[in-house]
Amino acid sequence: METVDKEQIVMELIVNGGDARSKAMHAIKLAKKGELQAAKDKIKEANEALNKAHNFQTRLIQGESAGDKVEISLLMIHAQDHLMNAITVLDLAQEMISMYEEFRK
Repeated sequence: METVDKEQIVMELIVNGGDARSKAMHAIKLAKKGELQAAKDKIKEANEALNKAHNFQTRLIQGESAGDKVEISLLMIHAQDHLMNAITVLDLAQEMISMYEEFRK
């Protein structure tokens, strides 16, 4: 994998991870207002963005497994932080939406 490809992958991790996190936060706000179906739709969008980010991460891992060493840079660490935060926020958003749903019953 060329350096340019790696840099593009890292940027995709940041963009898609950030997008997933933002959509998950928006879902929480929708659920808080009682817009539960819209919140669930936003969670679906967040999952799609997270899957994109995860697929880019998988490409990096597969490349490294094949012997293509990945340089650990501050940008790479930042990208991984975005991905991990997106996963955490998405998990919490799904739980919060379930709670709001229960509260509305």
